[in-house]
Formats: sequence, C-alpha cells, structure tokens
Amino acid sequence: MVTSYAAAPDIEVLTSNFPIPGYGLVPINAFVIKGSEPILVETGAAIERADFMQALRNVIDPADLRWIWLSHTDFDHIGSLHQLLSDNPRLRVVTTFLGVGIMGLTAPLPMDRVYLVNPGETVTLGTRTLTAIKPPVFDNPCTTGFYDSKAGVLFSSDCFGALLQAVPQNAADLSESDLRDGQVVWATIDSPWLHKVDKEAFAAELDGIRMIAPKLILSNHLPPAPGHLLERCLGALAAAPGAHPFVGPNQVALDQMLKQMAAPA
Repeated sequence: MVTSYAAAPDIEVLTSNFPIPGYGLVPINAFVIKGSEPILVETGAAIERADFMQALRNVIDPADLRWIWLSHTDFDHIGSLHQLLSDNPRLRVVTTFLGVGIMGLTAPLPMDRVYLVNPGETVTLGTRTLTAIKPPVFDNPCTTGFYDSKAGVLFSSDCFGALLQAVPQNAADLSESDLRDGQVVWATIDSPWLHKVDKEAFAAELDGIRMIAPKLILSNHLPPAPGHLLERCLGALAAAPGAHPFVGPNQVALDQMLKQMAAPA
C-alpha cells in the first residue's frame, strides 16, 4: 500500500515498504515537489502502479505535473512513468543519456519530451534551481540525484538507503544503531563494489556531500533524514567497505525454505 505524508512544507513523500526476508523492510519512496512547475521524483514500483497512482492523485492532480526527475531506471523507479507521460502531454522527463538508452531496451522514452542532464549541471524548473549530483553510492550507472538549493534538500536516489525493522516517517526516530546497521547492510547489498573501492577516493566522495550540508536528505530507501543526521549517514557509508559482504541464500537454502513452507502446520 502506497501512502503519503509531508517531508517539508512543499515536498510530499509517496511511500511503501517491501520486506526482504531475514533482513527487514526497505522503504520505496517517490517525492512530489510543489511549485510553479511541479516535479515528481521517481514514479513508484512497477508492481504497485495502481496504488501509486491513487496515492499521487491524493497529493496532486497528475495533469498539473510538469516534470519527472528519473534518477535511474530500476523497476522501483519507473512503475508509472509511461502512464503519466500518456495521460499528461505536457510532462517531460529529466534523466541522463544513459538513462534514455537503458529505457530504450524495454520501453523507449519519447525523445522530444526528454531533458538530458549530467552530474554537475544546473537545471531551472520554475522557481527551483536543481544541481544534478552523482551520489557516492549507487547500483545503476545512470544514477543522478540532485540538490534543491531553494529548499536545501538533497535528493540522493538510492544512496543512504537502509533495511529497517520498522519504518517511521522521520529517520531521526530511529535509534543510532538501527540507522547505522540498516544503512551498512543496505549499502553492501545495493552496491557490492564498495568492498573494492579505494578508501581515500571514497572518502573524497563523501566529503563532497558533506560540503553541500543539506537541511534534509531524501533517499528513495530511507525515511526523510534531517540535516543533523548527515554525519551519521556518511559514517555508515564510510563503514560499508569494511563490513561483511552480503551473500544471498543459495539453492540448498532455497530447498530448505521450500520444505518448511510445504510442511503441515
């Protein structure tokens, strides 16, 4: 079920939670930025398309949207993308050249409705100035988040995500250990290349986020995190390269799970 709540006076969260057995829940977030040219950041999971569209309508008339910021092309980000483009002929998609290329393998984007951006470039959408950013952690090569200078908000895509036992509406309501442990585990699952990264180079990437000093961090897989949690979040990412690598269940474990499921109660 997709629900909504306010993360800031003009920013709404559209959210649901997906269970990962044995690990907890991962939030799946999209965001509506209201203003003279409303922006939808991500378009929900493919499996929840109907619920997502209903939740979106409770926040804004989709016909009023002017932009979709598509940080990357995973299926939990593109669920309602083509429906929204079909229903709203004025809607345009901000993404990267690589994002367009990946979408072309399954459901091509109409090129006259695409706005291409690269990390480091600035886009003015209505009264908002958005600076495209490559997050320090990602699972898809086209990933591009952004910093909204008007609101002081960093939209970090999957970066800073966490696996949680319960999902509040504010990351500040999580214990320090739940936040850190959840983020470390998520990083090892979502970005396993971190175990091979040069630590000094990675520290420099984290310093780049530190210099932005956002008032609010909005991740697609974490409840909204106020700026005072930035050091905790960066610390969790810094710990991820040295954490135990994620190893998923193999066929033996799957066979055992299937036997348990088939056993009479």
